[in-house]
Amino acid sequence: MTDLNNAATTPATPFRVGRLAAHLDGFAALLGDQGYAPATMRQKDDLLADFTLWVEEHDVPLDVLGGDHAGQFLAERRCRVRRVDAWTIRQLIAYLRDIGCIPMPARMVDPTAEGELVSAFGGFLRSERGLSPATLANYLPIVRGFLDEQFGGKGLHFDDLRTVDIHRFIVRRAQAGSRGRAKLVVTALRSFLRFLQQRGLLATDLAAAVPGVAGWRLAHLPKALPAKQVELLLASCDRGTPAGRRDYAVLMLLARLGLRGGEVAAITLDDLDWECGEIVVHGKGQRLARLPLPADVGSALVDYLRQDRPACSTRRVFVRTRAPRRGFISPSAICCIVRRALKRASLTPEFKGAHLLRHSLATDLLHRGASLVEIGQLLRHSQPNTTQIYAKVDIKALRAIGLPWPGAAS
Repeated sequence: MTDLNNAATTPATPFRVGRLAAHLDGFAALLGDQGYAPATMRQKDDLLADFTLWVEEHDVPLDVLGGDHAGQFLAERRCRVRRVDAWTIRQLIAYLRDIGCIPMPARMVDPTAEGELVSAFGGFLRSERGLSPATLANYLPIVRGFLDEQFGGKGLHFDDLRTVDIHRFIVRRAQAGSRGRAKLVVTALRSFLRFLQQRGLLATDLAAAVPGVAGWRLAHLPKALPAKQVELLLASCDRGTPAGRRDYAVLMLLARLGLRGGEVAAITLDDLDWECGEIVVHGKGQRLARLPLPADVGSALVDYLRQDRPACSTRRVFVRTRAPRRGFISPSAICCIVRRALKRASLTPEFKGAHLLRHSLATDLLHRGASLVEIGQLLRHSQPNTTQIYAKVDIKALRAIGLPWPGAAS
């Protein structure tokens, strides 16, 4: 009787057939490592058992298996489709590629003259200029758009390119986006025109004719919170919960060390030197810096690491609280933590990103008597003039050098 009761309560393993069936146990183990609940794993297993059967029934070659087949399978299964089903199949396909069961998708190569030139420009930026993949992702679409608008696939005749063509392209792009985006267009285009001249494809130095975008440095005050509001922000974290302790540690790194959002997201377990009381920061331009780890920041990190950080394969310090357990992919996750904390603390500054706390730290240090040189060293500015904007918030010092208003009473 006991065996019958157990059989009635234990979910049966889905019927598996086909070439992919042997890999489902390994995939299930991966899901377990990523923190998925048993009930969720059973749902995924049921779905994937159906998918492997569908692959066999449709005789899909494994060397072409991809997202399109997932869409076809779900379309035929539409009476039972859930929103997460497509994600589950993409997870399986990624796992099969990682273990070599199916080949990696061939990289899409643009065979046109424009595509080859853009690819060569990207290689130049990567190998000779040392630019990051994120920067290339911003520059290359702008350059491709410029080539498409100027030549339209009818041949690259750079001798016919004129200054007015460049100006028109910049004006069109500037009207369609922000001032920051317009500056990016100018920088990418100027770099591309220099590349063309260096390769002998352009005889005239048109890069010198690329206009700048009006945007004067030091034109605005840095957005910052007063010190009391920063403390309210930190106190808004519920440190009795795992998510609250993680978010508190993130905010402490931003507020006490002035780290950028991307720098916090990139911190790994290897970057924490507990013996020396230091942290390695992966800054802009692939520069590394060692900063002292204040006691309160270290304590917040220890609380999170000991109590809440799940055991997972990633070396990133900060990990998602929900499955799949992985490190933050981009700085936007850090900005989301800041925005949620601002909302909890009922604070409504104009700017709500992670940089808000970096500016707040610099402004507070200036009010406490720190010099601009010291602030620049803490914020790891590569150029001293980058720190000059904080001189504008020292109203007391500015009054001492201000000239009297001519119309004032004597």
